[in-house]
Amino acid sequence: MPGGSRHASAADAGSVHEGRIADAIRPVIHASSMDLESVRVTAAGRRRLLRVVVDSDHGVSLDDAAAVSRELSLVLDSTGVMGDFPYTLEVSSPGVDRPLTEPRHWRRAAGRLVKVKAADSGTLVGRVISTDTDGVILDIEGDHRHFTYAKLGPGAIQIEFGRLPATQEEPERQPEARHGH
Repeated sequence: MPGGSRHASAADAGSVHEGRIADAIRPVIHASSMDLESVRVTAAGRRRLLRVVVDSDHGVSLDDAAAVSRELSLVLDSTGVMGDFPYTLEVSSPGVDRPLTEPRHWRRAAGRLVKVKAADSGTLVGRVISTDTDGVILDIEGDHRHFTYAKLGPGAIQIEFGRLPATQEEPERQPEARHGH
């Protein structure tokens, strides 16, 4: 590691190169029609654990994550941005507990029930009806209200048990193919 100790502390592993790593991998992720949500590096003994969170408007399947992981490995190994430390790469999508903080997060939550603190309105629970460049429309007890992103705090998707609304029902699933490896 140039200009530093070969033995990084847990704090160093989490912050020293995350910006450079993000810069190196962002083009690969964008080429896969995904967004880079976060990059985290942590020390794991003598290794580093690199966690990359990606998302897209169509979601991230296991195959999508595997494909982008292969491409990211090539970039990381060829650029040397991870230094001389061995590392493990984990690529995943954000969980349902990810806060809605960016317009794209709100767009991807269309149809979902959310809880959010809104300026001048307190804490609200409503369903995301639609989004635009300025804000989001929430259905709050049958009343459609528009909020600008600037007036909303981080939103939290609420877990709902039961059937999806008729417009959100999934098509009948075909039996899944199982492949042994």
